[in-house]
Amino acid sequence: MKRVVITGAGTINALGHSVPDTLAAMREGHCGIGPLDFRDVERLAIKIGGQVRGFEAEGRFNRQQMSLYDRFTQFTLTAAKEAITQSGIEFHGELSAKSGVVLGTAGGGVSTWDTNYRSVYEDGKNRVHPFVVPKLMNNAAASHVSMEFNLKGPSFTVSTACASSNHAMAQAFQMVRSGMAPVMLTGGSESMLCFGGIKAWEGLRVMSRDACRPFSANRNGMVQGEGAGVFVFEDYDRAKARGADILCEVIGYAMSSDASDIVMPSKQGAARAIAGALQDAQISADKVGYINAHGTGTAANDKTECAAVADVFGPHADRLMMSSTKSMHGHLIGGTGAVELLACIMAVRDGVIAPTIGYQEPDPECALDVVPNEAREADVEVALSNAFAFGGLNAVLAVKRV
Repeated sequence: MKRVVITGAGTINALGHSVPDTLAAMREGHCGIGPLDFRDVERLAIKIGGQVRGFEAEGRFNRQQMSLYDRFTQFTLTAAKEAITQSGIEFHGELSAKSGVVLGTAGGGVSTWDTNYRSVYEDGKNRVHPFVVPKLMNNAAASHVSMEFNLKGPSFTVSTACASSNHAMAQAFQMVRSGMAPVMLTGGSESMLCFGGIKAWEGLRVMSRDACRPFSANRNGMVQGEGAGVFVFEDYDRAKARGADILCEVIGYAMSSDASDIVMPSKQGAARAIAGALQDAQISADKVGYINAHGTGTAANDKTECAAVADVFGPHADRLMMSSTKSMHGHLIGGTGAVELLACIMAVRDGVIAPTIGYQEPDPECALDVVPNEAREADVEVALSNAFAFGGLNAVLAVKRV
């Protein structure tokens, strides 16, 4: 099997419009969560989120593109451009024919759904724009990335709720590792921050009205965010031969299904995915220094994840650092794993551990080192990224310093 490395990264999210800005915000423990700003927000019970501020799509895309690009696609293309620019790769010839893109999203074009439902039901219009369907479909972002960057190999979208990005990146990893593709663009994006998107989530009663405080005893729910993260996964030998700047190596992954409940997480299912990632990476538990937790800030998720980590790592769990960057950028649902992988790269490459901000009170059921409130310098060789989704779908990635 081939070794797989990451040679490019791009993002836009509530913490920053680029990878350097995002990592700087994570180091500073900056909170990108604030008051939501969109039509009819006053009708919502939940009025906060990790909204991307200052993003002027009209300055980035022309009129024809704007008619085809939902906000989640705009975010994806922005992140993909940054990632490819950093990698230094130009796709043409055989490389173009064999390379592809696998992206994750849970909702796809939610903003487009919201706008056009309003147009038909509230405004009474009998027609919508002819590009509504290609604009809202979940594979729109992957398709536009393939067209924009001349990627003619395997290209598709994975939609597994909050694990979408990790599932997508796992598929891309396997394609490069097996030799099916020399390079894959992968990650995920989401933009559910509109009236219809938030109103639907309100019904679940899992949302906080004031802040995201993962692992803190007084946590009261998750906070949504939006944005995208995109990476260039590349065959190590190819990257080395061309003198690429390697950010880290992807060394393993695992996926599992709880097969128990549509919304309540299972310790056993999460533990199987974590243990499976270690097994696939062929490393012992004590090699892991940092875990980017799923850490949503809900009582059920946080305690279940901590219990799963304790089961898998045993005594080493007390020496692990595990933080949730959702406390800073919010929960990007299908795009969240992609943005969170940046914290894992920062840990193994730069030796900086992103904090869990908003932490106020210890919880005996979350008695791990959650790196409360302030970033930390540490020597980390291996990091894990956890993603556990509604439907009981779990995906864990392992990365290593090169």
